[in-house]
Amino acid sequence: MRVLSVNSAVDQGDTLVTEKKTYARIKFTDNSEINMRPGTQLKVSEYNFDQAKPKEDKVVMNLVKGGMRAITGLIGKRGDQDSYKLMTATAVAGIRGTTYEVKICEGNCGSIPDGFYLFVLEGIMNVSNKAGSQDVSAGQYVYVRSAESIPQILPGNPGFDFTLPAFMVDSPKEGEAKKVDPGCVVR
Repeated sequence: MRVLSVNSAVDQGDTLVTEKKTYARIKFTDNSEINMRPGTQLKVSEYNFDQAKPKEDKVVMNLVKGGMRAITGLIGKRGDQDSYKLMTATAVAGIRGTTYEVKICEGNCGSIPDGFYLFVLEGIMNVSNKAGSQDVSAGQYVYVRSAESIPQILPGNPGFDFTLPAFMVDSPKEGEAKKVDPGCVVR
């Protein structure tokens, strides 16, 4: 176990953990990015990116608990459509050229029922498990109660605040140059 800081390297097989009141920004070599929320555990199960070999691209992440926002990079936009996957205990999300937010509730979301929640900000995703499959488009929310329940499109936000804190957003003030925060880098 080690503490990560700016420019720390993350390798395939590493499990990343954020504690209470802690956020983490993880950048991948394919220009994708993950912003982990407090109380999150995420394993980088597989990661392979070579600019010259798109057919060999692959990223598989296992979200054990918590929540995160992700912006896919080149792996999610080129080559095989099954090359980018987010795995959870209740469902698998197949991702292609997408920005999305995900949250796993396990008695920690107040009155919001336990389960897997996903919000697509941009692009399209497919959420599936052994009970069924559901395509999710930009602006839609999906809920999966358990591995045995069909993914369901929700009529709207179930009650989450999907806004990232200002320090996690790359928005320079007028007249200011954009600051480059490399975060931790998956290689």
